[in-house]
Amino acid sequence: MLNKIIKFTAMRKTYYQKLAGMGLLLVILFVFQEYTSKGKEDFSGVKFVTEHPAAISLAEFDPNDLNAKQWQHLGFTEKQVKTILKYKKIVGGKFISKEQLKKCFAISEDKFSTLAPYVLLPENTREAQSTRFNHYGKRGITISGSFNPDHYSAADWQQMGFSEKQAAAILKYKNYLGGSFASKEKFRECFIISEENFQKISPYLLLPEKAPAGFSHYAKNQNQEKIKIRYYAFDPNTMDMEGWKSFGFSEKQAQTIINYRDRNLKGSFKSLEEIQRCFVISPEKFAELKPFIRLNTTSVTANPSNKSPEPKQQETDFSKTDLNSITFRQLIEFGFDEKAAGSMIGFRKKLGGFVTKEQILTTYNIDKELTQKLLSTAPLNTSNVQKYTLLEAPEEWLKNHPYFKYSADRIIFYRLSEKDERKIWKLLKVKPEYEARMKLYLK
Repeated sequence: MLNKIIKFTAMRKTYYQKLAGMGLLLVILFVFQEYTSKGKEDFSGVKFVTEHPAAISLAEFDPNDLNAKQWQHLGFTEKQVKTILKYKKIVGGKFISKEQLKKCFAISEDKFSTLAPYVLLPENTREAQSTRFNHYGKRGITISGSFNPDHYSAADWQQMGFSEKQAAAILKYKNYLGGSFASKEKFRECFIISEENFQKISPYLLLPEKAPAGFSHYAKNQNQEKIKIRYYAFDPNTMDMEGWKSFGFSEKQAQTIINYRDRNLKGSFKSLEEIQRCFVISPEKFAELKPFIRLNTTSVTANPSNKSPEPKQQETDFSKTDLNSITFRQLIEFGFDEKAAGSMIGFRKKLGGFVTKEQILTTYNIDKELTQKLLSTAPLNTSNVQKYTLLEAPEEWLKNHPYFKYSADRIIFYRLSEKDERKIWKLLKVKPEYEARMKLYLK
């Protein structure tokens, strides 16, 4: 009897479980039917709360100028802003192109598309390098029509699209040329004007293609110079700075002539050829001076003590002087002052030798024009420049080399576990131009 009761209770329990399951199934079917039947219901009144409900007002901006709050005003979260600023440090502390900015993973594809038209950066790295002397501003270079650049003021250059400093540099270059650009060829040599901008401006320049024969940038105005400068007989061995300046030389040029005479030639010119070889005396200027030169060689050749004359100082043939072995004295002989000569020798020592002539132009405290003349005259032998692989470079060398010292610690760290140099470069994430400089000293 007891067994029958237990069996009946179990059957009853099972029955109720099945009934409950069927009821639950019916409820689900009913809800599903109700939901699908409202597919055409109007939800236009429903509003979703966004993270930044206020509209963002965009204007042109340089991402390198933005602080954390300004990035947030563009619609980024605090966490995203931290990522962007950290990425900026990784790429060298400055974004150089839109292409580089786009790689920051905190900036989504859609967000970048929205911001891109307002970002004041070149499109890509190659464009950034080709326009390295131009600061991207709200305006590009615009030319309204044909013009003579000799008549342009600083305001005119700024209106064209150059910055205030660039406009001042262009006028300074014009003054250096003697107050006139003279030709498109000379205009093109102005370092402020990139090749890209020159190509835009060139068709509108009212200048001849080539400089006229005999053009000299040392004469401010050749016609005016003939009127203002009155030459007289003089001894170049006794001429002081004011005397040289009265002949149309600038104070800097006059000082160079005196330094050349007193330091390199031990106090006196021995011949007209030595005067002519002085860098700041152009062939045209020497031709004007020559009829008035009264070179007094008596004090030079006299030898009252009957001692054997001092051997004549050996003059340097700079066309055969290697830039990686040129000495301090030889740089002074060429026309550099002591500060510039010391800077060049010191920079070369830190680098372990120059690999390209362009490196020399980046030396501090040098006269660019004089340096260009030296580079066009003297050869560069790089056979003795020490080079390493990124994996083998000594730690001390990395930490002291001007091109590697800022990345030295990271290189040393990454190469402990990574033996593929290509992967190390990816981890370093240095600017392309910095990487190119570093590779000059790698095998």
